[in-house]
Amino acid sequence: MEPSRIAVAGASGLIGAALVRSLAADGHEVVRLVRRAPRTKDEVRWDPEGGRVDVAGLAGCDAVVNLAGVGVGDSRWTDAYKARIRSSRVLGTRALAEAVAGMEKKPRVFVNGSAMGFYGETGERAVDESAPPGEGFLPRLCVEWEGAAAPAQEAGVRTVFTRTGLVVARGGGAWGRLFPLFRAGLGGRLGDGRQYWSFISLHDEVAAIRHLMDTDGLSGPFNLTAPQPLRNREITAAMGRALHRPTLFAVPAPVLRSVLGELAGDVLGSARVVPKRLLESGFTFAFPDIDGALRAAL
Repeated sequence: MEPSRIAVAGASGLIGAALVRSLAADGHEVVRLVRRAPRTKDEVRWDPEGGRVDVAGLAGCDAVVNLAGVGVGDSRWTDAYKARIRSSRVLGTRALAEAVAGMEKKPRVFVNGSAMGFYGETGERAVDESAPPGEGFLPRLCVEWEGAAAPAQEAGVRTVFTRTGLVVARGGGAWGRLFPLFRAGLGGRLGDGRQYWSFISLHDEVAAIRHLMDTDGLSGPFNLTAPQPLRNREITAAMGRALHRPTLFAVPAPVLRSVLGELAGDVLGSARVVPKRLLESGFTFAFPDIDGALRAAL
């Protein structure tokens, strides 16, 4: 892809920051959307909950990427926090999609974040992008989140949804919390450890987003997960190998429920999600297995 101008919302998050570094390293001009008054020429003001975007600041952008949203696992799921999770994603997506639709020269592609939470509990069943949404808070959120991008789609802008799995990285997300525990020798399986976890290395997450941005003709949902989901107990063993630590401390399900509340259902639930459309599109994973993903993160 020739050097171009690309706008990124959520540029300070784990995935967004890595994406910005990757794009800048390849000579692209990156515009970061910020909620405060811009301090540099590469910042553009927006108010996701208020539905306001400085459309003039997006002029000339070849792509707009929206990865903004309050961290799903950053707090216990009170009604108030769930409302923040929803508004930060749904209202922000709608604001950007409407801004994109209203641009005189529209971007070539709009990439909008989503999550494998779309599928909910899958048990032993492997699901690809053709599967319907599951039940519960996260599936309902993902349906509404993706639906909020309708203005961009209706304006004829190629729109992609990245249904991301658990990102293996030191700097944030689920693994950002797991690494310190395992380093301290306190890591172990969660519940009975039989539940599937669908993971992806941070390197492959960024590479997949860029692949979807750059490849004309790709639109709709794509699962950003490694090809072979693993059970929690298998990932626990891999963490022990990578960090040379014992993994003796299993966390019983009742303890997780008492600490995490409603969120524990998603930690203990099984999500066996496979990236069928991503593989069919020609994407190649650099770290398809958990051992490689962990080495890349460390």
